[in-house]
Amino acid sequence: MKQTIRFIVLVVSFNFCLSCNGQKTSHIDSQDKYETKRIDMVKHQIEQRGIKDRLVLNAMKKVPRHQFVPAYLKSAAYLDRPLPIGKNQTISQPYIVAFMTEQLGLKGGEKILEIGTGSGYQAAILSEIVKEVFTIEIIATLGLQAKEKFESMGYKNIHVKIGDGYQGLPDEAPFDGIIVTAAPGHIPQPLIDQLKIGGKMIIPVGINYQELILITKDKNNKIKKKPVLPVRFVPMTGEAEKKDKKN
Repeated sequence: MKQTIRFIVLVVSFNFCLSCNGQKTSHIDSQDKYETKRIDMVKHQIEQRGIKDRLVLNAMKKVPRHQFVPAYLKSAAYLDRPLPIGKNQTISQPYIVAFMTEQLGLKGGEKILEIGTGSGYQAAILSEIVKEVFTIEIIATLGLQAKEKFESMGYKNIHVKIGDGYQGLPDEAPFDGIIVTAAPGHIPQPLIDQLKIGGKMIIPVGINYQELILITKDKNNKIKKKPVLPVRFVPMTGEAEKKDKKN
């Protein structure tokens, strides 16, 4: 009788362990599913289109894009397209995020200004490469959500400001690079002024037709502007919109 009871206990214990391992494996599989999608995204949507910067590619592989989209869109997070995030705003197509980041020519250790925090995804990508990211969001709800997201995910080098990004952050200038994720009809002069000598800015410009413009400030403090890609971004609101309407 004692042997029978002992056998039953062993069987129950063995089955319990199988159940626990099954739950753990299920959790791991769930995480691996996103990791696999992320790696596929980088390979097929980004590398095959010519992005070569290893710092950018590694950041894109690491940052969980599905954490920056609404819950109902998690399954679509790694598709080759922008997605809505509320307030008539979007999270940019992964390739565009990678392309704009690569255009800055980052080496690590830089201080970067981002205009248009949005979901926070672009800032997270930058934070994996540079020393500090300062990001401004005009829509308070989105900015606060992004700030909470950064804190919960352990991003400590991203500084969020709620406000109009047209004037940049003169108190923190100059910046090694500036990235703008909303399109004004013109290039804001305050942002050019806050760019460090040797620094670069990537910005979508245009109202009916938009193009990414790469701006470089050379050692003589001269500005060079180069169109690099036709795009479609949400318009920059606030002061930029007011100035565009006047012109």
